[in-house]
Amino acid sequence: MTKITIYTDWSCLWNPGPGWWACFLKFWKNEKTFSWWKKETTNNQMELTALIKALEQLKTDKYPVVIWTDSKYVLDGITKWIKNWKKNNWKTANKKDVKNKELWQKLDNLMQKFNTEIHWVKAHADDKYNNMVDELARSEAEKFNK
Repeated sequence: MTKITIYTDWSCLWNPGPGWWACFLKFWKNEKTFSWWKKETTNNQMELTALIKALEQLKTDKYPVVIWTDSKYVLDGITKWIKNWKKNNWKTANKKDVKNKELWQKLDNLMQKFNTEIHWVKAHADDKYNNMVDELARSEAEKFNK
């Protein structure tokens, strides 16, 4: 079956501080890799932004979207925590505001727009595409540091 595959990763030099995100999208034989940065951000914000930016690239909802992330924060947030956050008006179990609420809301809307499934991949292991987006984000961050 035809599907769209997405890999995302991020790199921050300091937390908070400047950060980069990177994405890889594959659809049939078409592949696209892109990245960008933000001057003042956090690791978690870059993890969310990477996936948001990847999903914003999609032009159709006709095909299933398979997402691979090495971020347990993103995986657990979108598959476990978000249900209760929404039920509790975007409050945590401790009744505090959800951190990065606007990014989570944006990601939630995009995930619902498409037929998505999300999987965790071990970082810095043997996954070609995960390593590729990791290298892209890290190399851009290192250029900034020079």
